[in-house]
Parts: sequence; structure tokens; C-alpha cells
Amino acid sequence: MENEIQESGTPEIPPVDPAIPDVTVPTRAPRRRGRGRTTLLIAAALVLGAVAGTVTGYAVQYQRPPTALPPLAQQKLDTPKALAPDDATTAKSINANRWHKTDGDLTELLIEAPAGAKVEESGYDTLDSFATRFDRSDAALRSFAKDGFRRAATTLWMTDDVLVEVRLVQFRDFSGANGYQKSQSAYMDNKEYAGNDGVAIPGVPADLGHVWVASEIREKPGYLPIREGRALVRRGDIVLDLFYVDRRGRRFAESDVIDLAKRQLERL
Repeated sequence: MENEIQESGTPEIPPVDPAIPDVTVPTRAPRRRGRGRTTLLIAAALVLGAVAGTVTGYAVQYQRPPTALPPLAQQKLDTPKALAPDDATTAKSINANRWHKTDGDLTELLIEAPAGAKVEESGYDTLDSFATRFDRSDAALRSFAKDGFRRAATTLWMTDDVLVEVRLVQFRDFSGANGYQKSQSAYMDNKEYAGNDGVAIPGVPADLGHVWVASEIREKPGYLPIREGRALVRRGDIVLDLFYVDRRGRRFAESDVIDLAKRQLERL
């Protein structure tokens, strides 16, 4: 019949009720797989491959016979026979390969006084004598003995009311010389001494050498005024300690002290 509705096998969908709001169920985003784990696995595989290759190479090399080295050009080396010591044997001749210029006579390395100057003193200072040159000689004596004082060579001359004293103070190692140079330099900028920061010596690192000229003269009742200059330079285990004193308080240039210091350093 034409008016007869044909029934199909699919269930009929009921009509939508407009009173019920449309609810959309959110869909879950697909989870992305992290790349860190993959990268780690690849890196581990590369490392294992390199290790395996190295082990294999050592194993192959271990099984091979050793390769003979070429013969030496000189099969037998002639060694000079040791000689018995005699009257000409010295500490220098025994240790010739380890001998340094400053291991010899330090007084021979001191600069010479200029022509016309009067040499007041020249030679070695004992530890006791050297310590008396400082304000607190007892403390200086203990400090130098502790720091490994070895010896001090001194020369002193006078010319035209200018007194110059050159000291080469040697210690048993670098640390003693470094301590002396640092401690003496530390107070030079005080007013009662130079009263300024001084200047570096050309060609010498600033922390290894300095020159000061006092900003003011020093005066004592009954004495002529004086003006002092000083150079402190460390070279290895030796410290150059140079004093330049004008006994009339006249001004002098820093270059006067620097020139003397450079001359002495050249001899070391």
C-alpha cells in the first residue's frame, strides 16, 4: 500500500527535544610522545658503539706480534769516568750544571761606586748586624731567621752629600724573599716614610719592584734635613734594597734611583 510506511532494520532516531540544551562532549587531544627518551637511547647506543669498537681494536692489536724498533744510531754511549776530588775541586765544579750566578760571591755582583765617591762600607752583613738596621731589631732578627735569611751583601758610598746604600738580601727560597719585599713595600706609602705610592721600574712588573721618593723632608733638631728615596725589587730568591739619601734635603728625581736600581739588576 502506498500509505503504508516501510519499516527498515535501522532503529528510528527520536526527535530532539528543544527544552534540553545541546551538550558537546570534549574530545581528548592525542598525547605527544616526548623526544628526550629517544635522544637518550640514541646517545647511549653511540657511546656503546664507540666503546665496543675500542675494545675490539685493542683485542686485535693484542693478538699481533710486537713490531721491532729500528736500531739506535749509537749502540753504546760513552760515559766519562768519575774523577776523585783534588785541591782544585769546589762546590761549583761538582754542581756545575745547577750553579747560578747568585750562588757565588754576592759582593762581586754589587755595583761599583762612581768615580770620586768615598766607599764607607762594602762586604757581607751577618744576620745580627743586618737586623740592627731596622727599628725593631729583635723582631726583625726573629722574622729573618724564620723566613730563611741566607746572607746580605752591602755597599755604601758618599758623594756630594748624597749617601747611597745598596743591599742584596738573599733567602734560602722564593717565599722568604717574597715576604721581605712585600712587607717592606707595604708601609712605604705611610706619611712617616715616603708618603706616596711610588712608581714602577720600567721593565719590572709592578708587584715585583717599586721606587719611592719621599714627599717631604725629614728633620731632627741638631741635624741637617734629609730626603730619602728607596727601591725594592725581587729577583728570584734575592731582594735588591737600595737607599738614596740627600743629606741636605734637596729634591731629586725618581729616575736617579731607578737608574741605580736598573744597573744593579743587570749585574744579577
